Amino acid sequence: MADVLPPHDADEAWALAEALRPALHRLMRRLRREGPELDISPLQTLLLVSIVKRPGIGVVELAAEEKLRGPTISGHVKAMELAGLVERTPPDPRDRRRIGLIATEKGRDLLETIRRSRTDWLARRLAQLPAPARQAIRAAIAPLEEIGR
Repeated sequence: MADVLPPHDADEAWALAEALRPALHRLMRRLRREGPELDISPLQTLLLVSIVKRPGIGVVELAAEEKLRGPTISGHVKAMELAGLVERTPPDPRDRRRIGLIATEKGRDLLETIRRSRTDWLARRLAQLPAPARQAIRAAIAPLEEIGR
């Protein structure tokens, strides 16, 4: 079993996780609040990102990807359609029941506005830190990305 850590390493990892989790949670909450005032929910933003990344994704696939129920996703997709953020693709000729979703230009522009606003806020906050702190954060990016995979 390669995943079993020696007791000391496991304890250290647990303590690090206990300290890191709330810090990451607070940072993510701040980033969400720093975005522009929107008529789109955080879940709809997440769904829109998934649709942009996977044009033509179906509602069933989207629900599975986000680990949510189909009816929940359907309601959000309908609201996003009414807002002009997504549209449905024509039925798949091989399976006429399968209809995909794509982001409209308005939806892609909205995501870019959110991304830019949040990046600007984070850049301003990072600029206030001393250089060694920014270097420590830079060094932590790769290990954090590895954990997220």
